[in-house]
Amino acid sequence: MTHKTTWSNLVKQKAQALGFDFVGIAAATELTKEARQLEKWLNQGNHGKMGYMANHFDKRIDPRKLVDGAKSVVSLLYNYHNPNQQTDKDAPKISQYAYGKDYHKVIKQKLHQLIAYLRDEIGPIEGRCFVDSAPVLERDWAKHSGLGWIGKNTLLINKDRGSYFFLAELIIDLELEYDPPIKDYCGTCTRCIDACPTDAIAPEGYWMDGSKCISYFTIELKEALPIEMKGTFDNWMFGCDICQQVCPWNRFAQKHQEPDFEPHPDLLEMRQSDWQEITTTVFNKVFKKSAVKRTKYQGLVRNINFLK
Repeated sequence: MTHKTTWSNLVKQKAQALGFDFVGIAAATELTKEARQLEKWLNQGNHGKMGYMANHFDKRIDPRKLVDGAKSVVSLLYNYHNPNQQTDKDAPKISQYAYGKDYHKVIKQKLHQLIAYLRDEIGPIEGRCFVDSAPVLERDWAKHSGLGWIGKNTLLINKDRGSYFFLAELIIDLELEYDPPIKDYCGTCTRCIDACPTDAIAPEGYWMDGSKCISYFTIELKEALPIEMKGTFDNWMFGCDICQQVCPWNRFAQKHQEPDFEPHPDLLEMRQSDWQEITTTVFNKVFKKSAVKRTKYQGLVRNINFLK
């Protein structure tokens, strides 16, 4: 058994012990095809007001610009699926990923534990941890490392468990064994395209106009919501899960095992009237340490009022 095999096994075994569901490894090289796609996407203005998406283009397409001497990109999937629904069917809806504590902090801590373990077992390793927090093409790296394919809804889909996963990466200067990509299994299905109420997904799929996505409007857009979008949000006040809810591959999704991702006891019980009358005190209690804090109280109230 070579060092590369031994080290790769160490990475995967420890990552799974830390709670990651799937781990794949790809060679750290420039993503030339993806660079052209990203450039086209930006030139078409599909990033809307998300100006940061156009920053650090060179780092987005080449991990060696993020970590000197990078040899490997380790991609990891962490399940957040929670089949428990809000009890009031008329209550404004919140995306599953935001039910519990902020995933950035929960997963980043586990990544630091992973790289510390590797340094203890292998020796000095230069590397950085990423959880949706830097210019990294996460879905593309997960695809290249065999964890799934990028579906027509532009999300990474895992053949065994669907798409309710947070994506994370370790970019390190250690040469490892690399996993082959898998094929696309979307086939002729168009459920995500047909279900999107704002037509954010291109008719042929595999292309998302981010500036039309409900998640963009309810989280990223800081100004007033465009009046022409009124009535198209399907009652979503933070994020949107529609293209995942209708995806046939998510019939394989399993409930997460992460206590930090459990919602505050009041969250799923709040009724429509509770949300419409939400105070800063309730907001701070229900969303303590939550990713929803990103939109702030006033942002969530803006969204709720827009749904009336």
